[in-house]
Amino acid sequence: MVGDLKGKVALVTGAGQGIGEGIARVFAAAGAKVVIATRTAQNGQAVTDAISASGGEATLVQADVGRREEIRRAVTVATQTYGRLDIVVHNAAVYPVIAIEQLSDDDLERTFAVNLKAAFWLIQEALPELRKQGGGRVLFTSSVTGPRVAMPGTAHYAASKSGMNGLIRTAALEFARENITVNGVEPGYIMTPAMSALGDGEELKQMAACIPIGKIGVPEDIAHAMLFLASKEASYITGQTIVVDGGSTLPESPIVLDGFYKSLEVMARAAVA
Repeated sequence: MVGDLKGKVALVTGAGQGIGEGIARVFAAAGAKVVIATRTAQNGQAVTDAISASGGEATLVQADVGRREEIRRAVTVATQTYGRLDIVVHNAAVYPVIAIEQLSDDDLERTFAVNLKAAFWLIQEALPELRKQGGGRVLFTSSVTGPRVAMPGTAHYAASKSGMNGLIRTAALEFARENITVNGVEPGYIMTPAMSALGDGEELKQMAACIPIGKIGVPEDIAHAMLFLASKEASYITGQTIVVDGGSTLPESPIVLDGFYKSLEVMARAAVA
C-alpha cells in the first residue's frame, strides 16, 4: 500500500490546526503514531482526540517551537512515549503581514525563529533519534511565497521560506549517506484559518478564479504530498520540494488566464450553436 506508515512515529509541529492538522490526521490514518506539537493546547487536544476517535494514536505536547528548548522537549516526549522517532515535520509558521519599512527587530526575530531557526533546531534535536532507526524522513512545509512568487507585506515570511528551501537542499546532501531524506512541500492558496481571515466568501471566490484548477486547496492536499515523501516509495527522493498550488504559479498574469478561459467559453458556445 502506497503511503503505509505502520510502525512509524511522526512528530508534526504546528499540528493544532490548518495544514499541520491535515498532516497529522493523514499520517495517523496511514498508521503512524503522531506527536502533535502546537502552541495552543486546546487546538492540539482537539486534533489528538479526533485522531483517537478515528482509531489512530496521537499524543499532544504543548510547545512554542520558536524556542529551541521547546523543540528538544517535543522530541523527548516523542521518544519517551513511543520509544522511537522516524519522521519529523516542521510545519509551524507565523505569517504577520507587515511592510518592510515597518518591520521591527521583534517581528523579524519571531518570524525567523518560528519559521526558519526552528527548522535547524528540529534537525539537530531529531538526528540522534533518526540515526538510531538507521534513517528517517525530515519534512518541511515551505511556500510558493518567497521561492517562486512575491506578495507585498510578506518579505520576512518570504525570506524565511526561501531560506528553508536552501536548508532542505544542503541538509539532504549532509545526511544522504545516513538514509535520512530531507524534502518539502510548497503550498499555494490553502483553506486554513489564516486564509479565511483574508476576506469574505466573495473575495475568496475571486481568489479561486485566479487559480487554474478553479478552487482553493484544502489541508489534505498538502498532507497527501507529505505522506508520499514520508513513505518508503519516496526513499530515492531527497533535497526536493513539491509545489502544490492548483497551478496558481503557472500563468504570467491572472488577467491573461481569465481572458483565455473566456475565449474557450465563447468557442464552446459557438461549437454548440
